Amino acid sequence: MKLVNLSIAAAAVCVLSTSAYALKSEDRIVKGNYQIEYTKVPGEVNSITEMFTEGEVYGRLRSNMFWWDWENENSAVQDNNMWGLGGSLVYKTGYFHGFGATAGFYGTVPVHNDNTLGTGTTNYGKAGKDTYHTRADGSEGAMGNFAEAYLEYKNGKTNVKVGRQGIDSIMLATNDTKMIPNTFEAAVIENKDIPGTTLRAGYIMAQKLRDHQSFHSVIAYEKYNENDDSGVHKGLTPANIRSRGAGDVDPEMVLVTAQNTSVPNLKLNAEYVALNGFFNTAVAEANYKIKAGDSWTVTPGVRYLRQMDDGAGKIGGASLSGTVTAANAASKGYKNGDNVDGSIIMARLVAATGPLELSAGYSEVSDDADIIAPWRGFPTGGYTRSMAQVDWIANTKNWAVKAAYDFEKAGLVPGLKVAADYENMNFDDAKAATSGFTDRNIFHVDAWQTFKTLPNTEFKFRFATVDADPAVGATT
Repeated sequence: MKLVNLSIAAAAVCVLSTSAYALKSEDRIVKGNYQIEYTKVPGEVNSITEMFTEGEVYGRLRSNMFWWDWENENSAVQDNNMWGLGGSLVYKTGYFHGFGATAGFYGTVPVHNDNTLGTGTTNYGKAGKDTYHTRADGSEGAMGNFAEAYLEYKNGKTNVKVGRQGIDSIMLATNDTKMIPNTFEAAVIENKDIPGTTLRAGYIMAQKLRDHQSFHSVIAYEKYNENDDSGVHKGLTPANIRSRGAGDVDPEMVLVTAQNTSVPNLKLNAEYVALNGFFNTAVAEANYKIKAGDSWTVTPGVRYLRQMDDGAGKIGGASLSGTVTAANAASKGYKNGDNVDGSIIMARLVAATGPLELSAGYSEVSDDADIIAPWRGFPTGGYTRSMAQVDWIANTKNWAVKAAYDFEKAGLVPGLKVAADYENMNFDDAKAATSGFTDRNIFHVDAWQTFKTLPNTEFKFRFATVDADPAVGATT
């Protein structure tokens, strides 16, 4: 399987994932984790009228093209390509006594596609599907919505947002790499009064995936209508939730995060996600930067994730496939079929000097349950996960190496940056028939190019190839 992605976007385009990379324009920075940092924002005003007259508008044009080439086509996978055109308009008001508002309209139109191949029921678009709205009949359509629409209050080092917004943490992410971001209907408060510390708490009511037109449950799985992301638990359907659990198809999520940098060169992160009646997840991470010689820095990092069952196991089972139960767990490779307790231990080493960054990472999932993470924040992100991969299935062992090089910083090619990674994923063979995942090797490369003659515009190229063992029972 090979994937090629070409894209061009203007006015603060999105970028791909290298930690040191950010695209800058005159009014914003798009970071390597896809968050937008606005460097020119409206300030305090003297009246409600001035809130709107002194507001700012931020525009973005985007184009994404995808080509998929499968070595063995079948009823589930077919060669395909697509091209989407779109963009966004984001309006921020001025702040009157600390109160302001933001509204962002995002849209995309499929210009060309050949994904359905006449079947009328199957969409073969895979990763490229986020360039358009995916519909139940397998076709694609234009999409436009107010993915962002929130009220905001600022008071000293405290910030409160209520409404539709992007949230970026270890487990949740805006992940704005295609055309429309992944956003949430939520109330979030952030405080930085403690020196070197950022505390945040969120109450999240709904989510809108990147290829969805409307907001929906953060956890219930239903193709096209509810959460159907690649990391979703397919056993947590509305029917199963109503019949086997507490019956709440739209549970609220509580998110608590903390970051501390008060110790020089040490960054500590902690996160807690709670879904009452389903499960709770706690994450702790530490990274420490060490100076090595005159120009090198070495940063070892560790992350530990613990998932604790609170009813999801009895509703949907231990596997993301939704097919494991207490009765059949042993035959499907799981120790406990109706419990989602599980964990991941991760470690990495990052070495950097000037334009070059190298890293090596390892992750190991406990032999318990699969990890549930359908919110575009990837549990192994930054350690092992490569593009479009789910490497947090129970008893999976992964290692990865990555390299990024800034040719402009090296004085070689203005505006050119390249990043590549290789991941080896070793799945539990006993679970392969259930999970659908098999051992694989992934090679992935990204390249970005900007030109001084085209300010605020970026071209990017992405290529990935996956060499995976045949699925259990496959005949081709």
